Amino acid sequence: MIERTRFAVNRITCPSLSLEDFFRFVTQELGLTKVEIRNDLPGVGVTDRMTPAEAAEAARRHGIRILSINGMQKFNLKALQDAKLEELEKTLDVAAALHCTALVMCPNNDTADHRDARSRVEETVSALAAFGPIFMRRGVQGWVEPLGFPESSLSSIVVAGEAVKRSAFGCYRVVYDTFHHYLGPDTERDVDAEFASRVAGLIHVSGVESDTPRNALKDGHRVLVSASDRMKSREQVARMVSLGYKGDISFEPFSSDVQAMSTKALSAALNKSIEYLAAV
Repeated sequence: MIERTRFAVNRITCPSLSLEDFFRFVTQELGLTKVEIRNDLPGVGVTDRMTPAEAAEAARRHGIRILSINGMQKFNLKALQDAKLEELEKTLDVAAALHCTALVMCPNNDTADHRDARSRVEETVSALAAFGPIFMRRGVQGWVEPLGFPESSLSSIVVAGEAVKRSAFGCYRVVYDTFHHYLGPDTERDVDAEFASRVAGLIHVSGVESDTPRNALKDGHRVLVSASDRMKSREQVARMVSLGYKGDISFEPFSSDVQAMSTKALSAALNKSIEYLAAV
């Protein structure tokens, strides 16, 4: 069994709710206390129209712990490094006000990215080395999330782990996302005890039930996990736990069908998915 206290909800699950209503939903409807918030929801920003201090107070009132801000995009593009350093400082100001201890970082994911594989890796390491002193000074972790899409510049958890090691900063962890692992190049053998227990910082979990070809799957296909999930996300999570992963597991379904659910329907669906995942 996986303890219910280890489950969290990413705000992309129900982005139409205000931030405070999201906090209320997570605690009152699900009995959970952990969330991820985002900086990419149109028109609302990280904390909606509240100041970070007001958002922190709302989280305190509802007994919510904010695991991460998700996230800094295109972090591994050398051409954008100066701008990303500035963005990082500003985002970590918000993280500090929210008592949030991690920032998710996503790689460049663009068909127009014509860098070769070596350049992509070297620019990833360069970015991590440049950001490391800031993360260390702020006492915040950087969670590197490989994206498994064909156009992604960082699709492998193995390569991400090696880049983290080469950066020589202990502030980094790698996000294991069941969707992106399914799409990406890594096999089950690549997920070992070293990765699960020491490298992974968070698991993102979702399911896919569509019969869309694997190389054409997009975020919009990501639903809540059930027995119909073709990615075997439940088995992926179970393997990580059996190998020593002791961190949190955050639901991150992007499907508009999930997002359009009423809070009552979403509560029932999430509780069912939690129960399904927990019973491993």
